Amino acid sequence: MSNEMSIRSELTKGFFRENPVFAMLLGMCPVLGVTTTAINGIGMGVASLAVLLGSNTVVALFKDLIPEKVRIPAYIVVIASFVTIVDLSMAAYLPDLHRSLGLFIPLIVVNCVILGRAEAFASRNSLAYSVIDGLTMGLGFTMALGMLGAVREVLGSGALFGFAFVGEDATTMLLFVMPPGAFIALGFLIAAVNTAVKKAQAFAAARSRAVSTQPATEGVN
Repeated sequence: MSNEMSIRSELTKGFFRENPVFAMLLGMCPVLGVTTTAINGIGMGVASLAVLLGSNTVVALFKDLIPEKVRIPAYIVVIASFVTIVDLSMAAYLPDLHRSLGLFIPLIVVNCVILGRAEAFASRNSLAYSVIDGLTMGLGFTMALGMLGAVREVLGSGALFGFAFVGEDATTMLLFVMPPGAFIALGFLIAAVNTAVKKAQAFAAARSRAVSTQPATEGVN
């Protein structure tokens, strides 16, 4: 039962409880730099997910063979290899998205989310848990970038996924497609997500207490 609960916790942690953006405030450079549209945010998130999943897998497989003194350079080489694969693949199959993301794709190499998971998790856990960690943290990162990109695109351009839902003469809040708007939108999203998480945790705790006290109450009756 405890193993099942542990796996369930690992599968959900990256979305809210340990979300790289909303909870740990990691990878802020791509978070603020590319999320002018929902497509850009999701594209960067998926690219980061692929690198994170690949690097976690390789680090977990070869962690016992990497000397302690060179583990960080070794992890960076592994991450850079996957970034190169993702960069070339996007240039070949998604050229428009590749041009939109530009320099931020090679900069995935120095994304602290990816190096941090390799050092703090994949190098200390089994392959299965490292793959789950890479998947859930990558999906959480993608979700955060997609949400921020959608908010900025709707408020700043009056569109979503490139489809405009206001007229050409409509007034939109162009601030949100500029860097200051990224900070403002991110701040409100972080507040909203963390408030929702705290309420969910409080509800779960109250429900757990109610369930734990129910048998005792029934026994008294």
